[in-house]
Parts: sequence; C-alpha cells; structure tokens
Amino acid sequence: MVLLLMSYFNEKEDEMFRYVEDTFLAGEVELDHMPITPTIVVCGKSCYSAKRYMLSVDQVIVHDNIPTFVSAMRMMFGSYYCFNIHYPSALASTMEFLQRCMFSINPEKGTKVESKKSRLSVNPKVSTLIQSLSDHDWRDL
Repeated sequence: MVLLLMSYFNEKEDEMFRYVEDTFLAGEVELDHMPITPTIVVCGKSCYSAKRYMLSVDQVIVHDNIPTFVSAMRMMFGSYYCFNIHYPSALASTMEFLQRCMFSINPEKGTKVESKKSRLSVNPKVSTLIQSLSDHDWRDL
C-alpha cells in the first residue's frame, strides 16, 4: 500500500527506502548518500520479499535487524516523532496520509512537513484522497 500511495502522490520510493544485498551487515551499508531523515534499508531486492530491514536516522543505522516490513514502517514513522524530525517535502503527502489514516494522528493545526509555502492544516492532496476513500461504499464489493 505504501508504494501505491507514493505512486498516487507522485513521490519517489528512494526517498523512503534504500536497497542493499540481503546479506549486508549494518557496517557494510554506505551511509554517505543516505538521507538524514529516517530511512528504511531493505535487505533484498524488494520490500515485498525482504526478510530483514534496517533503520537509518541521520545517516546512522539505529536498528539493524527488523524482521517485518510493518515493524520497519512503524519504527521509521515513530522516529519522526521521537526525534522531532520534519517530514521531507519529497514525501510530504505520503507521510501525512500515513499519519492521519494509518496512525490516527490528526492535529487540528500545523504539520510535520517542512516547507516554506503557506501552511494548511491538511495537505489538499491528502484531504482529497481521504474524502474519496470515505465517500466510497465498500459494502458492495
């Protein structure tokens, strides 16, 4: 679902995930080109089939043996809050959608998106998708 969201919002996968060989240890991961924001290091060719994940924050591997994709997503998302990090503008819509719909964090004002633009309480793209999903009658499927 995360990759589908990123595609819908026209955001790039490599802003959230970095891929390494499945046998890599934390010390073998090249951190020089890693984003400073929380990033999931996928140990394998695909986040769908990987058996292990790592979490990088500020170009440091902070956890090197995360067994599931869901756990890696939770840890990455939690890192933004624990370390008070703004969402990167390149992932703004995806992160805000996850925040509001998956993690049920819905502040009345403000956002964790770092931007120089005017701040709206909810990203219009995110609001539109949430509204479209809530308007859909899922019982007929």
